[in-house]
Amino acid sequence: MPEIRPFRGLLYRDDIDPALVLAPPYDVITEAHRQALLARHERNVVRLILAGTPGEAGYADAGATFSRWRANGTLLEDSKEALYVLEQAFAHDGGTSTRRGLLARFRSEDASHGRILPHEHTRAAAREDRWRMLLATRANFSPILLMLEDPAGRIDSQLGDQADGAPLRAFSDDQGVEHKLWRVTDASALTAFRDALAAAKAYIADGHHRYATALQYRDEHGNDGAFTFGYFTPIGAPGLVVLPYHRILSAGPTPAAARQVLGEAFRLTAASSVADAATRVAASAAPYAVALAWPSGDAIVAEAQAAADAWVPADEPPSLRALDTFLVHRGVLPRLGVADDAVGYVHSLTEAKEAVVRGAVAVLMRGTPVEQITAVADARESMPAKSTFFHPKLPSGLVIHPLPT
Repeated sequence: MPEIRPFRGLLYRDDIDPALVLAPPYDVITEAHRQALLARHERNVVRLILAGTPGEAGYADAGATFSRWRANGTLLEDSKEALYVLEQAFAHDGGTSTRRGLLARFRSEDASHGRILPHEHTRAAAREDRWRMLLATRANFSPILLMLEDPAGRIDSQLGDQADGAPLRAFSDDQGVEHKLWRVTDASALTAFRDALAAAKAYIADGHHRYATALQYRDEHGNDGAFTFGYFTPIGAPGLVVLPYHRILSAGPTPAAARQVLGEAFRLTAASSVADAATRVAASAAPYAVALAWPSGDAIVAEAQAAADAWVPADEPPSLRALDTFLVHRGVLPRLGVADDAVGYVHSLTEAKEAVVRGAVAVLMRGTPVEQITAVADARESMPAKSTFFHPKLPSGLVIHPLPT
């Protein structure tokens, strides 16, 4: 793991309710949600992470707003250099899960060093957008989510030790996720975190475009510009949840055609609804499993038999061949005659149900296991688009990382 450092974070002043001014990461905010956040509070951080007007003027406005909020005391610099422990408690699988992680400044580095590994490609348009916003503000508002190897539970234990006493911030977001933030300034604790993380390999979970932007900033500003903002959470600890990313087909096969094609390599069972199909496929222990649901009310769960192995190219890396998403995009959809431009993506069952009501065909997925994600990263491969949805998302604006100057 590369170098981490404490820093003097910027936080909203104490009398501003975090629930009113924080936002999810930029890439999960729809235009309707952006407008709702703007209406919620005039100083919502969405003004700093998403350009409100097209072109350079939008980025310039974000930069000017950020400078104004620093000058007028909306955002205050922490009194000491610190690391921060963030705990998120959330409903999952009928119970409550808790994820803890460390917010820290860290030195970005190329994947060739083998210590920080991505698992997906980045898109030029998104990289350019994040680059322009970074240059306009010179700050990171949303931490990159990284998973850390922690086989002995050392990092998880240290996080638990610091998540004690009255938190610096506490609030609940729109999804009902309870957030608590603690400041870590004790010298021995800072050293313990630094030493523990130094021995761990990290995998980028969320924030690939922001990380690519950090590397570009390093390339243009030298090693002193290599530092960016991350949230580090142990791989083996409870609360690291990857939700399914469902596919929505604007033009899909009929139920009869799908049954005929899939029946060649999958065991098919009927489901009573979109929700029933999603539940059944999530519980499947088959090597590959997927479900389809139609506006007619038809729904099936397809669980792979041995013949399905031939549906993915034999010369592809084993880490990719193991993925449900790889099988769907390289084997299932082509055989069903589905064109790439007919495929959309949603990350919630509610959205999938709504799409089916509107006339689309839903392809319901299982969540990608963390061990498959790390296997792809270790192999230096990239997963198909929208293969992972880590939950819960990290709030933008809870702690802001100004770039070192």
